[in-house]
Amino acid sequence: MWTKEVLGTDVYHLVAAFVMYSILGWFLESVYMSFCNKKLTNRGFAKSPFCPIYGFGAVSCYLILSPLRGQYIKIYVIGAILATIFEYIVGRAMIRLFGELWWDYKEKPFNFQGIICLESTIAWGFYALGVIGFVHEGIYWLIDRVNYDLGVRLVAVILFIVAIDYVIQLSRAFHFDVKSVLHKS
Repeated sequence: MWTKEVLGTDVYHLVAAFVMYSILGWFLESVYMSFCNKKLTNRGFAKSPFCPIYGFGAVSCYLILSPLRGQYIKIYVIGAILATIFEYIVGRAMIRLFGELWWDYKEKPFNFQGIICLESTIAWGFYALGVIGFVHEGIYWLIDRVNYDLGVRLVAVILFIVAIDYVIQLSRAFHFDVKSVLHKS
């Protein structure tokens, strides 16, 4: 499974990059929001330092935009548009599933429903340039520094821990009592 090729890259590299971007995205957003809030702020849904929206966004960005390498204006514009659409879809899904949005752009100029705004759209374009220009190569360089078998195990363990964390947090969000189900069986 790990060596199967998807869009010119093996599954191991894609999944490992997803994990790294999810952790890096959590870290950067938590640091930024801690600075803004003047107190430590966990920007993840769960307890683990993991924001899959960043992992999915960065890996998708790389897969979609890497053929445009060197075409900086196209990367910027397409990256900004696609990320804004993705942010809007995720925002609408959150409202539908959880009844709330975990960010609020209502105070930002040029926002739409408080879910997306021009400021973030501009930033997403720069993120796309960063991912395509140098971050992704650095991520793959780090992935390749770890022995393949060890890397597969690390990725699997991290995803397993995150999955348990997310199941616990989702059960709380939907008021599902796991203990009562376990005691009935």
